[in-house]
Amino acid sequence: MNSRKGFTLIELMVVILIVGILAAVAVPLMRGRIDSAKWSEANAACGMIRSALRAYWAEKGPAYANYAADLNGAVAAFGVPLGIDPTDLDGRYFLRGCYVISGVAVAASGLNYTITVTAAAAPGPGGAPSTPATHTMNQTGSWL
Repeated sequence: MNSRKGFTLIELMVVILIVGILAAVAVPLMRGRIDSAKWSEANAACGMIRSALRAYWAEKGPAYANYAADLNGAVAAFGVPLGIDPTDLDGRYFLRGCYVISGVAVAASGLNYTITVTAAAAPGPGGAPSTPATHTMNQTGSWL
């Protein structure tokens, strides 16, 4: 008796159909993970900027009156006084021009300060994340 081993055309078509359904479900999920991974670069850089700002605050003290004048603006312009080499902020997905410090304010008591660091999605060498357009971190490290 001749025995034939192998798969029928129907069995192969069912396997291809299952693989196609799995791919259709997985691709959108992976797209969100890619954007999340890209934003992790910006989150790390914002944390570095936040640490430099805290050191700057500790060095100058609460009585220093020119925080807003010194710190508002693009990080690339004044990163060196904060102890940040602007090239340290150049990554695969975000360049130094993507980071901006804004909302610099010192409370009347001089004991508290508020600073926000914003990273804008702009195309770097590896391409920008598609969503969201910006991430903003405050002085406590919380994302707004």
